[in-house]
Amino acid sequence: MIELTIDNYSLVEEPLKKVEINRLFARSVIEEKVKGKVFVDNIKNPKTFYVVHPYGMSLLFGDAGNERFNKQFYDYCFNKNQDRTSFEWMQAYPGSWDSTLSDLFGSKLVNAAETGETQKDCIELNTRVNFKFSPEKYLDFKKNISTENHNIIRTNQESFNDMKGTVVPSFFWDTADDFCTNGVGFSLYYQDKLATTAYSAFIFENELELGMETFPEFRGRGFAQYACSALIDYCLQNNYEPIWACKLANMPSYKLAQKLGFVPSRTLPYYRLAL
Repeated sequence: MIELTIDNYSLVEEPLKKVEINRLFARSVIEEKVKGKVFVDNIKNPKTFYVVHPYGMSLLFGDAGNERFNKQFYDYCFNKNQDRTSFEWMQAYPGSWDSTLSDLFGSKLVNAAETGETQKDCIELNTRVNFKFSPEKYLDFKKNISTENHNIIRTNQESFNDMKGTVVPSFFWDTADDFCTNGVGFSLYYQDKLATTAYSAFIFENELELGMETFPEFRGRGFAQYACSALIDYCLQNNYEPIWACKLANMPSYKLAQKLGFVPSRTLPYYRLAL
């Protein structure tokens, strides 16, 4: 595995275009929207690629039969050199990688339902769901949406910085200025307190992938659907296709997506690398 310098990220652009699963987070790295890492097998004529987003998501793609790369990748996945300080969540494309990874990881590949307590020395196999947006289903949802005592505003620098949690805009944008200039979000306030923010985690051409976070004390009140609805309305008004993906085990996100008109379209193996 060779880590590319930023001036060589262009080597990954064309191969990444051939990836047919959700790849916007990888684009944000190779197009230098955020500071991630890119690894290849060969700097002159790369065939196998690994892109890591700073949030901890990663994408493995290209030639699955590259034995030399795969041996080095095994060490990376099990953090043999202590390169990582946190778990990493990986998707792989094409599907031929699944059998390759199964053979590579062997008995250390464990289904998430069987792990119990977090095991740092295994590769945990989860499922990730890609959704397809249905405008018709969303408009049906909008017919019945109720109003509550809350206020929704366009996310500004203050709300960008104030939103705390595990899936917040600051994890996907380098600065508040960058987000306010190149991204978009809507923040819901309840009794003058910031409760929820729905925002563009990634935005390219006509695609906008949604991110969302609610402060714990405001969860269970349906606030997320209102903030997300404001962002989806923005998408429809500006000709963006809303994109949603989540881990299958994240049932609140999974159910909210379907409520907002997203239909599960594809399930994929989702690997949590060892630590």
